[in-house]
Amino acid sequence: MHRRSIVAVIAAAGLTLGLAACGSGSSSGSGGGDTLKVGVSPVPHGEILAYVRDNLAAKEGLKLDIVEFNDYIQPNVALREKQIDANYFQHIPYLEEETAAKGYKFTALKPVHIEPLGLYSKKVTSLAEVPSGGVVAIPNDPSNSGRALNLLAKNGLITLKPGVGVKATEKDIATNPKNLKFSALEAAQLPRSLEDTAASVINGNYAIETGLSPAKDALALEDGKDNPYANLVVVRTGDENDPRVAKLEKLLHSPEVKKFIEDKYQGSVLAAF
Repeated sequence: MHRRSIVAVIAAAGLTLGLAACGSGSSSGSGGGDTLKVGVSPVPHGEILAYVRDNLAAKEGLKLDIVEFNDYIQPNVALREKQIDANYFQHIPYLEEETAAKGYKFTALKPVHIEPLGLYSKKVTSLAEVPSGGVVAIPNDPSNSGRALNLLAKNGLITLKPGVGVKATEKDIATNPKNLKFSALEAAQLPRSLEDTAASVINGNYAIETGLSPAKDALALEDGKDNPYANLVVVRTGDENDPRVAKLEKLLHSPEVKKFIEDKYQGSVLAAF
């Protein structure tokens, strides 16, 4: 083929690909037709949504595209940038913390489930055996670190100053009888820390992903009653009335999903409705 002809063909192909890419981008995020693209943590959020997609969604005329994320940062970034239509991985205290820091304009919907935060160890088998001077790993994001400290306080390992609530920090520790040392880590790294700590406070989803059973393996576990850390679907403000979102909310709060959570997770994940 003549060189000019080759160049022309390549240029035409490039233009076609460019237009295709633009078309693909415009169909994602809000307004993406019948399909709702939802960002999730793989466990249990992705598993719960997969159950909805495979067993319930067709009855409501809903198509779900499930996008998995392995950290707590990217799902909100992706939602803001309209790469996804909604996310399902976080609780209200975390959302409030992220909104204050980054100015997100998001709306939280109704609670779906609770993943009880737990204290785990490969070194001891009871709270009484946690050694003096031992290192305890906790999540490093403020909402979950306060949550971890409250769990430790409720189980007698420390006490906190009165009234600090969910916003507790290490500075709010009133007494520390065992002189525990705290190591703040990104939540996804906490299961790995068990090799190096006396005990680690681990978020429920990461515990389950690494083969831990919160209901059986935790030295201490949050109570689901009056728990402010229920996980829920979050959308960009203004999209809460999207018919696709309304269908997803209906299905996520159905008796079928509640039974799925109870049967599959056996107390390691709790329905919040």
